[in-house]
Amino acid sequence: MRPLTKEETKIFFEKLSEYIGKNIKRLLKRSDETYIFRLHRERVYYVKESLMRKASAFSRKKLVSFGTCFGKFTKSKKFRLRITCLDLLSQYALYKVWVKPSAELSFLYGNHILKAGLGRISENTPQYQGVVVFSMSDIPLGFGRVARSTFECRNLEPEAIVCFHQEDIGQYLREEATLI
Repeated sequence: MRPLTKEETKIFFEKLSEYIGKNIKRLLKRSDETYIFRLHRERVYYVKESLMRKASAFSRKKLVSFGTCFGKFTKSKKFRLRITCLDLLSQYALYKVWVKPSAELSFLYGNHILKAGLGRISENTPQYQGVVVFSMSDIPLGFGRVARSTFECRNLEPEAIVCFHQEDIGQYLREEATLI
């Protein structure tokens, strides 16, 4: 485990700012304890500083995970957010999408959100903006990218895609099913 390089930090923060904007500062400067980002096996972890010190007692080969995994760097040095950071993303998200109960299951199976399944959308959401997807009862379900701006969504036909699927809470179960 090591601190992120300048290039890795830039790539990571650019991706994270697409979803939470300037709220990245709130992730790092918390009132309860100091949190930091660390890289281990191409994955970025959000961890308490005290826990990171304890984890450093283990060898890198024996350390599997620590803290909250935010995502992974690909071999081409792109960053992919993982569903494990959904709780933190949902707290600080700038733009949100709520899906109707009839469309929740479709989204959790990995499908895009159609206009017919759209419950609400944050005001002034620009096109291709990263959003956190919620159920109508404010339970975070995943995240994606808005295909159309808030203004364009009002005039769409029911079969039009409103939000592209990226990750959802059903992802873990689908991955576990392929391992068995």
